[in-house]
Amino acid sequence: MRATRPRRAALLAGLALTLGLAACGDDDEGGAATTTTVAGTSVLEVTAADFHFDGLPDELAAGTRIELVNTSTTELHELVAVKLPEDEERSVEELLALPPAELEAMFGQAPPALVLLRAPGGEQVVAVGDGALHEPGRYLVLCAIPTGVDPAEYLAAAAQSGDGPPQVPGGPPHFAHGMYAEIVVR
Repeated sequence: MRATRPRRAALLAGLALTLGLAACGDDDEGGAATTTTVAGTSVLEVTAADFHFDGLPDELAAGTRIELVNTSTTELHELVAVKLPEDEERSVEELLALPPAELEAMFGQAPPALVLLRAPGGEQVVAVGDGALHEPGRYLVLCAIPTGVDPAEYLAAAAQSGDGPPQVPGGPPHFAHGMYAEIVVR
C-alpha cells in the first residue's frame, strides 16, 4: 500500500465528491493531546472516533510519532496527513471548498506525508510514511475511508490493490462528516 498517483487521485476525487458536505471543521471533541516518550521518541496518541479526531493538537513537534487509536466498534478509520504549500494561507475549510481541479493543482504530484489505518480492535497499519511527520509546515489531516465500509473487506482489498486505495463500495468519506483538521508541525 504505497502512495502513488492513483492514491493521490482517489484522495482528491474523494475531496471533490464531498465539497458541499464538509460544513463542519476541526472536530476535536476536547480530548487533550497525550504525548509520551518511548525509547527517546515522542509519541502522540490520536483517537479516531465516529467521526472526529480526539487528541490531535493544533501544533506538533517534528518527528513525533503518531499512534492512531480507533474507538469505533464498526468503522475503519485512517489518518491521512497532506502537507500544504508554504505560501498557502487559507483555512482547511476554505481549501475543502475549492473546485477539484484547483485542489489537485495545489497538492501536485506529492504523496501524502503520512497514512495510518486502524480497524476496530485491530493493530495500526502504517500505509505511507514511517508513523511521524518530519517536515515543518501546515498539514491537512483527514479520514477518507468510505462510511459503512466493511473494515476486513477494505483492508484485504487494500493489500491487493498495490497502487492506491481499494475500490470498495461505501458511503461518503468520513471527512464529509467533519473528520478533518489542520495541524502545524514545528
